[in-house]
Amino acid sequence: MIDLLDIRYVRLGTRDLVAADRFAREVVGLELAREEAGARYYRSDDRDHTLVYFEGDPRDHTVGFELRHADDLEAAAAQLSDRGLAVRHGSADAREQRRVRDLLSFDDLSGNRIDLVVRPQHSGRRHFPSRDAGITGFSHIGLCSTDAPRDEAFWCGVLGARVSDRIGDAALLRIDPVHHKVALFPTTRSGIQHVNHQVASIDDVMRAWYQLRENGVRIVFGPGRHPTSGAVFLYFEGPDGMVFEYSTGVCHIAPEDEAGYRPRQFPAVPSSFCMWGSLPDIPEFRKDAA
Repeated sequence: MIDLLDIRYVRLGTRDLVAADRFAREVVGLELAREEAGARYYRSDDRDHTLVYFEGDPRDHTVGFELRHADDLEAAAAQLSDRGLAVRHGSADAREQRRVRDLLSFDDLSGNRIDLVVRPQHSGRRHFPSRDAGITGFSHIGLCSTDAPRDEAFWCGVLGARVSDRIGDAALLRIDPVHHKVALFPTTRSGIQHVNHQVASIDDVMRAWYQLRENGVRIVFGPGRHPTSGAVFLYFEGPDGMVFEYSTGVCHIAPEDEAGYRPRQFPAVPSSFCMWGSLPDIPEFRKDAA
């Protein structure tokens, strides 16, 4: 089984790099790490980068996961190939773009592009956000699934994820003590469904709600609280229809509790997404909540 250490970054294509850059810095509050030809790199914590916008198809999304050891990469390639998946080893240019020692890429069963990387770079500089959003770091993604039970079996059986909870067929998956690093949402497309950054407190969530409204940013869900992870959240829309989330207070499942933990099944109704009564204006959430 492939042992994922942590989620590392997301790469998002965009038709308007200038507008995407403005959104990442002025709205989300990320630090611009550097500019390269046709791409902008952003930090949210002590990692070299956690988000990249690049000139390209807005449907072109990649999520990167770190492996623990260099030897794990070839073992992962063999396991994925045995499952019939096409594995692509990263070129020197691709490794340089991602600031990693080595990588391989593949598409999961729904067509989501996944990078597995080893020895990704950290930054020697302290993270300095572009505005005081209270961000403590990039934390998780929502991922589209065209067959949720099949994809859940793949992520758990091959990539070593564990189910924390389910809302209908949507599985919330952990790869470390954090309640979830990947959430699989049933839909008809592939790609990243939302990008989450953790913030320090409920005050940061509520401050963002007022600021985003004042600046005309479309809020699509919240403020609210997830009954699954316990996190207080706010979702808002970015360039190319990508949804971003701030949240705080996500629960952890300690290693000593793993053996006795059993995933909970929540019905596909609005109260399973928000215990406060907020209603989502997000297609994948509305479908499940119908």
